[in-house]
Amino acid sequence: MKPCPFCAEEILDAAVKCRYCGEFLINPPKKETVPWCFKNSFVIFSCFTFGPFALPLVWFHPRYSLLKKLVITGMMVALTFFLGAAAINSFKTISAYYQQMTQQGLF
Repeated sequence: MKPCPFCAEEILDAAVKCRYCGEFLINPPKKETVPWCFKNSFVIFSCFTFGPFALPLVWFHPRYSLLKKLVITGMMVALTFFLGAAAINSFKTISAYYQQMTQQGLF
């Protein structure tokens, strides 16, 4: 029996982890770290901010499966298409309204 270096409780000599405080005694397991540019919050923020220009973040993400990458890309392409069509339609409507106002002599 030996004392735990963290909580001073008696533990077995062969113990790797203290059963009282939960600390690893030798070679603690390394936590898998992901670079800041591959964190889910940054990828989502980039997709909403930059649209399809953020797709390389999705495709180079080490933890996303191929299916997840394809689904995100499909959703991004569809959303970009619909928002682009809505923007073109709104520009046409504003242009028609402006032409009508200039014909009536209000501008």
